Amino acid sequence: MATVAANPATVAHAAEHDHHEPQSFWRKYIFSEDHKTIAKQYLISGIIWSVIGISLSVMFRLQLGFPDMNLGFLRPILGNWINESNKLDPNFYLALVTMHGTIMVFFVLTAGLSGTFSNFLIPLQVGARDMASGFLNMLSYWFFFVASVVMLSSLFIETGPAGGGWVVYPPLSALPQANPGSQLGMTLWLVSMALFIVSQLLGGINYITTVINLRTRGMSFSKLPLTIWAFFLTAVLGLISFPVLLSAALLLIFDRSLGTSFYLSEIYVNGEALPNVGGSPILFQHLFWFLGHPEVYIVLLPALGMTSEIIATNARKPIFGYRAMIASMMGIAFLAFIVWAHHMFVTGMNPFLGSIFMFLTLIIAVPSAVKAFNYITTLWRGNIRFTPAMLFSIGLVSFFISGGLTGLILGNSALDIQLHDTYFVVAHFHLVMGAASAFGLLAGVYHWFPKMFGRMMNEKLGYIHFWLTFIGIYLVFFPMHYIGIAGFPRRYYAFTSYDFTKNIFADMNSFISIAAIFTFAAQWIFIWNFVYSLFKGKKAPQNPWKSNTLEWTTPINPGHGNWPGEIPAVYRWPYDYSKPGAKDDFIPQNVPYSQTPESNLPHENELISLEKEIEAQNLNDQFKQPH
Repeated sequence: MATVAANPATVAHAAEHDHHEPQSFWRKYIFSEDHKTIAKQYLISGIIWSVIGISLSVMFRLQLGFPDMNLGFLRPILGNWINESNKLDPNFYLALVTMHGTIMVFFVLTAGLSGTFSNFLIPLQVGARDMASGFLNMLSYWFFFVASVVMLSSLFIETGPAGGGWVVYPPLSALPQANPGSQLGMTLWLVSMALFIVSQLLGGINYITTVINLRTRGMSFSKLPLTIWAFFLTAVLGLISFPVLLSAALLLIFDRSLGTSFYLSEIYVNGEALPNVGGSPILFQHLFWFLGHPEVYIVLLPALGMTSEIIATNARKPIFGYRAMIASMMGIAFLAFIVWAHHMFVTGMNPFLGSIFMFLTLIIAVPSAVKAFNYITTLWRGNIRFTPAMLFSIGLVSFFISGGLTGLILGNSALDIQLHDTYFVVAHFHLVMGAASAFGLLAGVYHWFPKMFGRMMNEKLGYIHFWLTFIGIYLVFFPMHYIGIAGFPRRYYAFTSYDFTKNIFADMNSFISIAAIFTFAAQWIFIWNFVYSLFKGKKAPQNPWKSNTLEWTTPINPGHGNWPGEIPAVYRWPYDYSKPGAKDDFIPQNVPYSQTPESNLPHENELISLEKEIEAQNLNDQFKQPH
């Protein structure tokens, strides 16, 4: 493989600066400003939260699948939330649903996915020493950590955690006297979310600034990997939409604690009229879903970006439609802001306004279909290597298509009014947002684990983990479409009040619950593989997947500053795989066209004259030396 010879004088100059003051354990591993360490902190926190979040779902699935079961064996864990008849307390059931949704959407799929891979890959793939601000980056993680502590503490208070659904609609969430889950647990939920949003804003500012300002020589926007485009657009989405949720949460805190009436009007509780007048609970829904729908793409776009990289690398083919992929992500990001009210078709909105949101919602299927088509076309006739990361990426495409198709049904207001708040909706968003994004996260871990930790994960365990999880997720969520069409509503504690509901829903719910337990059990294979490989995994080579992007040009265990000498310049796009005439089936981005005359296209030969200009541009301290 052709390589670029570094200028000896430049390397010597960089070596003078490749020295760091000895760091204490606390500064190196706890309060680190190194983007790679912060990424690992996000990843491990996300894994811990995913275990907690899925465990909560298993508990409420036991209640749904086996409503007559004696749950006394959970009393050592849940205490008084298992009542005298050894059944789950109905208020705590709603709290479990609320916390499961909150944890999985925000703490796992937003922080665990985007926090991990945006932090880890942006500096490495754009050719930067670190993030634009290491201090802000550290603050971002620790705001998330404090938010996690506050949210976790709500699980242990006497009145229980928040119990208003993960969307915490008022007036239920605004009135502490409404139910136990609206008391201290709801206050802690709101405080935790405010801290979480601050964390995301700090991170987003950093990601955007790094991509715009700290790209290495030659790294134009047209040469960025699709992962970076995805992280960049995700950060823009978060920066615009998260402040709206913060305002919604602050107004809700005011209504709860300061006697205001932003969301409350003419409310009666136990026959007593409350003094609140003039508010609107629908206002909260508008504010929440203005974040809530972009949030779908905040968790999905990073997964789609990483999938593009993994599929191209393991199909040994250039990604099909690079510019179309960028345009589709831009289209998705734009449309994400103007479709939020499709969650609100049943709130009594003007039907004409509903038809506009329906039209805009159905349009978002176009850029989504472009991405799905391009993934399939990249796979077509590729020299495919079925690594665990590749399998999870293909699984993501499967969920993206199957879950997206039901989105077309729910985007139609006439159909959505019938299916709203049924398990059809649960099935749809768990497939297209939950399972697809989780598979993106897992694909990313399997693919970049060697660069993160310098070791390889066990492939056989990876294959077992994939097939059990892939089959298990379809067994859990596919049947939910049927019970949803039959009318089974979300967030119901029991469906046993009438004989006809018992007959319709009992067997299917039992099946779903068994499949959910089976799928959760399969995740321990991944956790074992992850922990074991950290310490005992086979040592990784520098570029185990023969990939083209810059992160694989760093040492196997890069230090703070990433490259010991000068940062490589970039001459080509990141997807030169299986190029006709080339000596190898990959050509890294830092290999000049002058070193690959045998495979250059005519217009690429013309670019050789620009190489000296690329090498000479911006040779400032950012490129010469580590921090």
